[in-house]
Amino acid sequence: MVRAATLPGLRPDRKQFRRHEILQTKLTSSIRRFEQLELARKLYVEYEPRDLLYRAATELVALAIDRKTTLSVGESLAVLLQIWNSQYYRFHPFDSQHFHAIEQVVSAHRSLLDGFRFREITTMSATEVDPIAELFTAFELVLGPVGAAKALHLLAPEFFPLWDREITKAYGIYLAGTGQNAIQYLQFMTTVISQILNVCPSPGDRKGMLKRIDEFNYCRFTKDWL
Repeated sequence: MVRAATLPGLRPDRKQFRRHEILQTKLTSSIRRFEQLELARKLYVEYEPRDLLYRAATELVALAIDRKTTLSVGESLAVLLQIWNSQYYRFHPFDSQHFHAIEQVVSAHRSLLDGFRFREITTMSATEVDPIAELFTAFELVLGPVGAAKALHLLAPEFFPLWDREITKAYGIYLAGTGQNAIQYLQFMTTVISQILNVCPSPGDRKGMLKRIDEFNYCRFTKDWL
């Protein structure tokens, strides 16, 4: 068990006390050495063909954000989400109205998203807890809790971590109804911060760490390959 990272500037005053408690919750972690991430990377590349789709979608989203493709940001996100979030779309329509909803939520929060795009997760501060919670809820209402994390990760790959339902259960996080999981996501973010600081203490070596941690979680908890 590890303690979630304390965010700089967090004070347990009356307004923040509940979230202060949540952010200090002990959550399960199985990542103790960088070598574990290396092994997971080998297994993921060998057995998971969707890694190519992830790389293609990441580049496509970047091109859309920079307006270097005719596809919109929402359409670019949809390329990955249609396959990567297929469980959600078993019960929800994947149509032009849904595309429009994705476009709307991205457009409404574009300024905030731009601020996170090139940030690294360990730079997260306590003053950002509420904005991140509101941002996650907005995306969750359109894409569900798993799709929201995936979309946010594509928009800010070094700041927003990935999860799925098997991973959340393994971490002792239990998802509620749609639109009610922002606090759980913040719990997960602070635990990921702890993991990164533990296995990669040097800031210069942290590029791609969220993807590596997701590969480990996916291999161990979603697929049981480790």
